[in-house]
Amino acid sequence: MTLPGWTRFSFTHDGHTRDVYRRGSGPGVLVMHEIPGITPRVEAFARRVADEGYTVFMPDLFGEVGKAPTPPYALGQIARACIRQEFAVLASGGSSPITRMLRSLCLRLHEEAGGPGVGAVGMCLTGNFALALMVDPWLMAPVLSQPSLPFPTTPEARAGLHVSDSDLQVIKRRTRDEKLTVLGLRFTHDPLCPKARFDRLRDELGSGFEGIEIDSSLGNPHGNLPIAHSVLTEHLVDKEGHPTQRALHRVLELFDEKLRKPMREAAAAAPPAS
Repeated sequence: MTLPGWTRFSFTHDGHTRDVYRRGSGPGVLVMHEIPGITPRVEAFARRVADEGYTVFMPDLFGEVGKAPTPPYALGQIARACIRQEFAVLASGGSSPITRMLRSLCLRLHEEAGGPGVGAVGMCLTGNFALALMVDPWLMAPVLSQPSLPFPTTPEARAGLHVSDSDLQVIKRRTRDEKLTVLGLRFTHDPLCPKARFDRLRDELGSGFEGIEIDSSLGNPHGNLPIAHSVLTEHLVDKEGHPTQRALHRVLELFDEKLRKPMREAAAAAPPAS
């Protein structure tokens, strides 16, 4: 299926081919969609990023492109992900195999878009993938929106980060030495993205982790549902002063700080053409 305003190309890695949707120009941002797929609101978020001045790659990882979410559709895609070898949904100490393809796709995005590096947004099932991609030097602005892997079935899994210990050491070094920020977003009562996971990220990364936790308790002043999950898509309220809108703006600010600002500074420092 095509998406209006997007171009589509095929990307092959390790013998597996996937469709990737491309839009915009400027520094690169990889948008990894959530369960159940590239829904209208996922596409709207990715389009917003592109329209802010970025080259967006959005790979089709599962589901039906453009189909609106329903509970049966979402449950069906979760069940399929659980049995696909590309997704290690219960792994606390290692990343899903599909991250190898996503790392290669990030490199292509960086080579095409240029700049100091690329950003990446993961959501729900793909949320922790943005963390795993930090093992490569071109990933400069990771956003973990309601990261839900490993599924929080045990106390260990609730605090799991879905990366290996060795990869975590690389991530910690990069946040410390390169002053990178890992941005995390969650609703406070989201059972798929428990508080323990953000606590672990704070413990491991210190000031390198910025966690935005949006009140979804009963009777909260912003009317967020207790079941709210998708910060940037299904449960985004794009109105002035709403905490989900502030979270969206912070994502865009991070991309500007880490991707566009270095390009502006380099251009300003360059000697004038003779």
